[in-house]
Order: sequence, then C-alpha cells, then structure tokens
Amino acid sequence: MTTKGITSFMAILDILEFPDTRLRTKAKPVLDVTDKTRQIIDDMFETMYEAPGIGLAATQVNVHQQIVVIDVSEDKSEPLVFINPKVTVLDGEPELLQEGCLSVPGFYEDVERVEHCKVEALNKNGEAFELEAKGLLAVCIQHELDHLNGKLFVDYISNTKRDRIRKKLEKAHRLQAKQA
Repeated sequence: MTTKGITSFMAILDILEFPDTRLRTKAKPVLDVTDKTRQIIDDMFETMYEAPGIGLAATQVNVHQQIVVIDVSEDKSEPLVFINPKVTVLDGEPELLQEGCLSVPGFYEDVERVEHCKVEALNKNGEAFELEAKGLLAVCIQHELDHLNGKLFVDYISNTKRDRIRKKLEKAHRLQAKQA
C-alpha cells in the first residue's frame, strides 16, 4: 500500500560487472509483492534506461530476488515486469544471435537461443500472467532469466574468449579505481 503524501524517488542503481562473484548468486523467489518490491522495479527501470539497456535482472543490481524488467521498444514505451518468471520453449531451432549485457559492457558475442518462448510470471501488482514472446523479446527474456540463475552470456562462449573479456574488464576496473 502507498501512503498519501509520500513521494517515492527513483534511483540509479550500481550495475555489477563481470567477473563480480555476486552475479553468480541464484535469485530467490519474491514471496510477496510489496511497495518495496515496486520501488526496486522502478529503480531497475530507471537504471536500465539510463545505462542504456533493454533488460535488467535484479541480480545485476545486487538484489537477489527473481525480478526482471525489460523494454525492447525503440521509444521506451513498453515496460514489462516479470516477477518469479518461468520460461517454456515453444518451438523453433536454436539460433545464434549476438548478445551484449550491461554487466559485461562493451562486449558482444554470438549466443544460441530459441526465438519463441512462453513466460509465466507475476506483474508489478503481483498478478499472474502469461506472455508468448518471439524474436528479440524472447531472447531478452532468456538472457535475463539466466541472470536470475547466476549465469551470464559469457558462459556460452569459449573459455579463451571469456578469459579475454574478464581480463579486459578487470583492467578497466583497476583504471577506474585509480582515477576515483
């Protein structure tokens, strides 16, 4: 419930970056959708849009609950919330598609995903819904749900490529720390 006269403010959250071990934490189900849950969702949207990105899992902002926000529209007009999401593959052969990630900034690699799935989840109000997704939305849902299970898109690529990306990001993090 909201309290009259109190305004909530959205905040830009810190996005964890690979190889941060907190990204490997398996998210726990949301037991009750509360005002605090809705505030986390609002902050996640603000963070995702600012980054800019098209999807963000709560794990990426060090909140280890099963919450995902997505907006694949060009004009940021189709925000979607998935709480406690479960995905079912509907059909289609896996295809190689290039993916990037806010937690692995600046890197893009081919990842095999199906382009047609169904997701069951709760919305921002705690109401159950089902959504059939195709194309970019289906890929984005699968990518973000991986985060909830402690998995990153770099886990789908070769060890050599993953190590190269890790070393480059570690170097960038050291440089940032020196400048701070």
